[in-house]
Amino acid sequence: MSEQIRLQLDGVSTALDVSPETSLLRALRDGGFTATTGACEQGECGSCTVRLNGRFVCSCLVPALICDGSDVATVRSMLRPDMAAALVAHGAVQCGFCTPGFVVEAERLLAAPERLTLDEVREGLAGNLCRCTGYDGLLSAILDVDESRRGS
Repeated sequence: MSEQIRLQLDGVSTALDVSPETSLLRALRDGGFTATTGACEQGECGSCTVRLNGRFVCSCLVPALICDGSDVATVRSMLRPDMAAALVAHGAVQCGFCTPGFVVEAERLLAAPERLTLDEVREGLAGNLCRCTGYDGLLSAILDVDESRRGS
């Protein structure tokens, strides 16, 4: 038995059919919104991170039914050109599976009022796993974007 939920998805009013056991991640992907990825589907890897009503969550752990009326932002609306360019320039994107979660978390970090340190970026990304990049490129890309957005 499915029910319909309505939410603001990346700024667009969207309706999704979900069953009681459906996670937000599965509802998004089943609805054709595949930019958000899910690797572990246990809240361990961070690849499915979205902003739900202002809070950053692993969408695989959130029941879709409780999202009715919510505001959901995914990598589709959060990836800015400067971040995309920095990720490419630093070789921080290889298979790309973890990239959506890293981008969403990076934007959360970049909203901090003060310039970021390497340790703050490492700590902020601790819940996101990558098997390909070795993290150095990701860290450098985020620090470069932070520097350029704040002005040298």
